[in-house]
This record gives sequence, structure tokens and C-alpha cells, in this order.
Amino acid sequence: MIMDTTRTRLAVATASALLFAGAPAAYATLADTGTRPATAMAPAALTAPAARGAAYIETRLLFGTERPDGGPAVTDGQFMDFVDRQVTPAFPDGLTVQDGRGQWRDRNGVIERERSYELILLYPVGRAKAADPGIERIRDAYEKEFGQEAVARLDEPTRADF
Repeated sequence: MIMDTTRTRLAVATASALLFAGAPAAYATLADTGTRPATAMAPAALTAPAARGAAYIETRLLFGTERPDGGPAVTDGQFMDFVDRQVTPAFPDGLTVQDGRGQWRDRNGVIERERSYELILLYPVGRAKAADPGIERIRDAYEKEFGQEAVARLDEPTRADF
């Protein structure tokens, strides 16, 4: 019995010593600071894929369809006609329209729930300055034509590969 206890203690002590000795090396590998020798290769699962595509800006415009004055909601036909007249001439290379549902608090404090459209535009970063006035004209035209209080705009840098 004393022999089994001694063997167990010896096994636990050996395992603990190996863990303590190996832990700094394991943590050093996980917290790699890029100081690894040039000949060492990172495992494929830990390397990031190469960035694809060119630098683009993704602009998303959010269009509500309910009219604050209580008039009829903007229909699909009216919205696509607006896209054909106002958006396509300014962005003939392509765009995406998605249906949505949303809500927002109007200027009277009322939460309005409505059907909406999301318009997505992609353009090269180098065209961002030139594209901006056209995007603002689209927003202004929709607000005026359909009596809207606002059209939301979101701009994000991204990469695109066609």
C-alpha cells in the first residue's frame, strides 16, 4: 500500500513538472509576436487567408415607404421607377435592392413600423469623393418625391472581387 501511494505521488509530481515546464512554451506559441524564425511555418488553420479584391466603399441607403402625411405607402413599382430614374444613371455599373421591414421614431416621437428598401452601392475607394454628391442627390430626391423625413445612409470600407 505504501508502495502504491509513493508511485502515485511520483506520477503526479512528474506530470506536474512536465506541465509546468511545457506551459511557457505553449503560451509563447499562442501569443506569437511574429518573432518566429523565418523558416518556421504557421499551421494552415492559424494563418489568415490572403485578402481578395480591391478596396471599395459599400454604401447602403435605407428607404421607408410610409408617408408621414398619411398618404398611400410607396409601392414596389414606384420605388423601382425611382431607382430607374434616379439611381441607375448615377451608378450604372450595378446595385442591389433588398426588401426589408423596419421602424424609426418620427419627428413627432411616434414609432413608425414600415416596409422598407435597402439599396446597396459598391464603388472603388478612388471614386468615393465623386460618388458622394450623387448619393446625396438620391437621398434628397426620395425625400422630396415621397414626402419622407429622412433616408438613412451607411458607408463602410470593404473589399470586392468581381
